[in-house]
Parts: sequence; structure tokens; C-alpha cells
Amino acid sequence: MFLKKAVLALQALLAATLLAGAAMAAPVVNSGHIESELVAQEAGIAPGGTVYVALRQKIIPGWHTYWRNPGDAGEATKIAWTLPAGWSAGDMVWPTPQKAKLGPLLDYAYEGEVFIPVPISAPANAQVGTTISLNADVAYLVCEQVCVPEDAKLTLLLPVVAGAPSADPKWGPVVADVLAKAPKPAGLKAVFKLDGQTLKLAVIGGPLKGADMAGAYFFPYSSKVIEHAAEQVIERGPEGLTLSLKPGYDFVGGGTPPAELQGVLATKAGAWEVTATAGEPPATASGLGAPPAETAPAEGGAVRGGLVGALVFAFLGGLILNLMPCVFPVLSMKAASLAGHAHDGGKARLQGLVFLSGVVTTFLVLAGLLLAVRAGGAAVGWGFQLQSPLVIAGLALLMLLVALNMSGVFEIGTSVQNVGSGASAQGGASGAFFTGALAVVVAAPCTAPFMAGALGYALTQPAIVALAVFLALALGFAAPFVAVAFIPGLLKLLPRPGAWMDVLKKGLAFPMYGAALWLTWVFAQQAGPIALGQVLGAGVLAAFGAWLYGLAQNRRAAGEGSTVSLVVGLLAVVAAIALAASAALAAKPPTTPTTSAEAPAGPGLVAETWSPEKVAELRAAGRPILVDFTAAWCVTCQVNEKVALSGAKVAEAFKAKDAVYLKADWTNRDPVIAKALAQFNRVGVPLYVVYPKNGGPPVILPQLLTEGMVIEAIEKAGA
Repeated sequence: MFLKKAVLALQALLAATLLAGAAMAAPVVNSGHIESELVAQEAGIAPGGTVYVALRQKIIPGWHTYWRNPGDAGEATKIAWTLPAGWSAGDMVWPTPQKAKLGPLLDYAYEGEVFIPVPISAPANAQVGTTISLNADVAYLVCEQVCVPEDAKLTLLLPVVAGAPSADPKWGPVVADVLAKAPKPAGLKAVFKLDGQTLKLAVIGGPLKGADMAGAYFFPYSSKVIEHAAEQVIERGPEGLTLSLKPGYDFVGGGTPPAELQGVLATKAGAWEVTATAGEPPATASGLGAPPAETAPAEGGAVRGGLVGALVFAFLGGLILNLMPCVFPVLSMKAASLAGHAHDGGKARLQGLVFLSGVVTTFLVLAGLLLAVRAGGAAVGWGFQLQSPLVIAGLALLMLLVALNMSGVFEIGTSVQNVGSGASAQGGASGAFFTGALAVVVAAPCTAPFMAGALGYALTQPAIVALAVFLALALGFAAPFVAVAFIPGLLKLLPRPGAWMDVLKKGLAFPMYGAALWLTWVFAQQAGPIALGQVLGAGVLAAFGAWLYGLAQNRRAAGEGSTVSLVVGLLAVVAAIALAASAALAAKPPTTPTTSAEAPAGPGLVAETWSPEKVAELRAAGRPILVDFTAAWCVTCQVNEKVALSGAKVAEAFKAKDAVYLKADWTNRDPVIAKALAQFNRVGVPLYVVYPKNGGPPVILPQLLTEGMVIEAIEKAGA
């Protein structure tokens, strides 16, 4: 008898163990785009007890299902339960959804793996030792660019046990975590008010006091109370926040305004259920302004590896800077200088070293000045020297004189670039140093890829660290020219010196004339038409002086008197410098237009004046934005504007997406623009920032643009 009872008890224990395992062995159903199954938080259920059974869905990448309110389109997942008599299923516990953009629509969705728990309750008379079958017919819509309705019939066997059941070893912790993070009431006080075309939702309460409000979002339970795709503008308060929403059909479209506004308020600190009633928003829900802007990552990511990473990025940025349009005007000087010593290894190496010293010295001097000015509290960035009309006027005259020199109008020694037959005798060290210095002054203000992150890092570090980063930048910038000078195989590829060099020198003078013309145009943007006339007059006077100086050189070479021409020529050049300096010092920036619209950048594409307030206004209206941080002295900026921002296709893309083109002109010093650049870890231009219409984080475009790149960015931002 005892043996028989022992066998029966062992059989019962084995059956219970197998049944407990059966609860975890529910079949997985693959409906095509989703694998679905039922999983339980606990390994069984006691009579009269409740267990959470979750619908687990694993969605293939790129596809999504929908929340209880799907948003502008879609359909919520539904579960129809078939349970034994006396058993019941409660409401689905919906995790906080994600925002999914599809064209002009905004949906509330789930991607990847999602668990939707449901409380299942057993009757008090449920028989211990039995196993019940939980059956669910699940219907859902799964979407990517297209939507596919799918369904699954799911089953879970759950044993009825005596006492408190143990947690399921596999799914118990997962379901518990989902329940813990699911939105739930938290004693929040919420009030809503329709204010014209804006629906104000104010929420205050314990968990919101001092919480991070950045990215806060209200997911309504009803699909008709707000326009889902419109941006939700955040105003912080000492006890909570106020969201400015765009009212939907129930408020402004002919529907019936609800007595309560229900939904989920999601923040970085958590998500809570909100039930708002009509009334005046409390004062403690606003007054602290918008959340601080989150710093967007620098192009290519933030600088990693601290100082070592910054040094590597700076060197790479210096290398790439040689390919930027900013450097094109001085490439002629480099080419002429190198050609003059292509077959004299010793002098070529000397040229390379002296050019390097000119680049390094000028970079460090400019960096030292930049650090000193910033330490004094001024909001300046890389390229600050070209924000001075005096510097621009001086460089314009210098470029003109260099071009005249290369054209043979006059000579300084054997010419500044030391080309031709006399170069071999003179060595040309001073010309190489001058070339390196001038290349940096004109070219460095434009930032190349990798440069932006490195310089942003440098200006947050002690002076010695910052100067080390600028030194790495200088070495990268000089490296190609120095490498050619020190590699015999590369030098031998160049033809031997001869009469062709004089033709080359004069031909390469024309990029320098172009540089002088460009700098004069920059001066006009900074100083206005009256000062421009004075600088043009100074240019004519300087050219006249250079011609007289060259005439004196020719007369001296012929054994004739040259004193008068020499003196008058020098006086003319000095007078030209004085006139240009006077024009620059007395210049006043052109008056800012009273309207926000500027001249079209291309057929139909109008640039509006940038300001932080303008960006906030347009984002609140749900419009995509392209902000162009530019300057007249930035050649790369001007090239991008003509190549990528002036075409009819770009204008059509902006019109189709109702996008706005804002221009932040940094030609003259502007601390507001400098501060905005710093928020993106930048100290110079160009910088192109695209703000999506859905309020997502801004996107930084590359510094060299194409028309297709701009169109693609605007289409994504307006999607």
C-alpha cells in the first residue's frame, strides 16, 4: 500500500514538472514578417490568482507593428482570448511606442522585439494539478513601405498550482521588466487648454520635478485630438512642463472636444499615464524656457581617444585641406616654386623645409591670437582674421602685387616665387616661407573633414594642448609639398627647367588675379560700396606703382637712370596701402535688410536670414530646415552655393517638402553665430545643418556638397 502511494506521488510530481515545463514550451508561430508566441511571467497560477501572459513578437528588421493608437495610419494589434469557464483576461499593457515617420505621416509603432503583457485571472475554484489551455487569436498589421495584415493562433499551457507560483526562469524577468517600464499613473496633475490654434498641455507632479525634459512627447490615446506629425514644443517649469500641440479633428475639425485628454507622457526619466482636464495651465508648468539643445555630434562622430585622437584628426584634416577650394588660389605659388627646383635635390629639400616652417609658424601665430582673443571673452572662431576688413583689404592688394610679379610687371629679387634661371643661384628660401605663410592665411579659415572635431576639441583644452593640435594641423597641411620635395622619384617626374617655366609662371598668375578679385568682393560684403570704391582705387594705384617699379628695374638693367621711376613707384604703392587701410578702418558694414528674405540662391530658392528664434519658430511649425553657416571669405562656401544650392532641382525639392533655407552669414564677426557653431563642436565654416520636420535631432551634412546630397537630405527631413 505504501509503495503504491509512493509511486502515485512520484507520478504526480513528474506530471507537475512536465506541465510546468509545458507552460514554457508554447509553439512559436511565424506569420511571414513576425514570429509570435505567448510567454508567462510565472510558471503557474494559483486558484483565484493572476498571472501576466505576454504576447511576444519578433519583427523582422525594417518593419513595425502599432501601438493602441496607431497615429496617422495603421491598426493596433488585437488579441481575442478563448479561456475556460470562469477565467478572464484583463486589458493589454502597452509599452511606450516609438515614433515612425512615413512621408507626411507620423505613426506610433513597435520595432524589433516587443512584449505586450495581459493579466490572466483564474477562478477561486480552479483545480490544483490541472493544466489549462490559454488560446489567443492575434491580429496585427505589419508595415514597412507597404502594410500586410497577418494573424496568429497561439496557445499556452499553464498549470494550476497550490500556493504562490515561482517566476518563469526564462521569461519571468523579461516580462517583469516590461511591466516595470510600462507607463502607469504617478499622481500627475494635468490640464489642457485650447489657445487659438495651439493646444496647451501642462503637466506637473513628483517625477517631473527636476527631470530632463529634452525630447518629452505626449502620445494620446485618441487618434483625433492632435496632429501627430506636428512638432511638440516643450516649455519647462519648476514643477513640470507645458507642451504646445497642434489640435486635431476633435478640437478644430468639427468633432466633439473631449472632456479629458488621455495618453502617455514619455520623457528620458520615464513614461507615465496622463489624464488632463480642461482648465488654466498652472504657473509652475512653465517659465524656464525650452530644454537646453542637445549638442549634435560632429561630422564623422566625436573625436575619440582624447588628445591622441585629436592629433590624428587634425593631421588628416590638414591633409584634406589641400584639396579644399580655399587653397586653389595659392596652388599656383606652390606649383611655380616646386617647378623651379625640380631637378636640384638640395634646393628642393630646402624649399620644402622652409615652406614647412612658414606653414607651422603662421598656423601657431594665428592659433595663439585666436586663443588670446577667446580668453578675453570674444566669441571668435577659426578664420577670425578674415572677418577684419583691414586684413581683407591688405590681402587683396598683396594678391594683386603677387599676380603682377608673376606676370613679369616687376621683380623682387628673382621674384617672390623664385622661378626661372635665377632661382638656382638665389636659393629662394624667403619665397618658400612667404608661400607657406600666405597659403595658411588664405586657406586655413575653411575647415575640412576631420578638422572640425579636432579644432572643437582643441578650443576646450589648455593652451599647450590646443597649440599641439594646431601644430598637427599645420604638419598635415604642409605634408604633401614637403613629401614631394624629399622624394627624388616624384621630383624626377617633372620636366627640367627651361623657357617653359617663364610661361608657366605667367599663366599661374591668373589664379592670383582671381584671388585678388575674390578678396575685393569679400571686402564689399563687409564694408559697403563706398569703401569698395576706395579699395578699387587703391588697387589701380598699387598696379601703377608696381609698373613704375618694374620700369625702373628695366632701366637700371640697361644702364639708364631709374631713381625717379623707383621712388615714384614705391610712393604709389605706399599711397595705395594707406588708401586701402583708410577705407577699411572707416568702413561700416552694409545695412541688414529689414525683410528676412534675401536674394535667391538659385532659381526660386530664397535664403532667409538665420536666427535661433527663426529656427525655433519653423520647427514649431513642423517645417524642414537647412541652415547654411557661411561667409563671403570662405571659398568652399561659395563653391557649394553655386554647385549644390543654386539649381532648379534643389528649389523644387524645397518647394515639394515645404522646406526653408536659412543663411547664417559669418562674414563679419557675430557672437550669436559663433555660439551656434560651438553647439555643433565647430569653430569655422562651412557648416550645413538639416533639421527634420518631425523634431528629430539635426543632421550635419559634409563640407563639400553636391546637388543630389542636398536633395536627398531635404527629402529625408521632410518625410
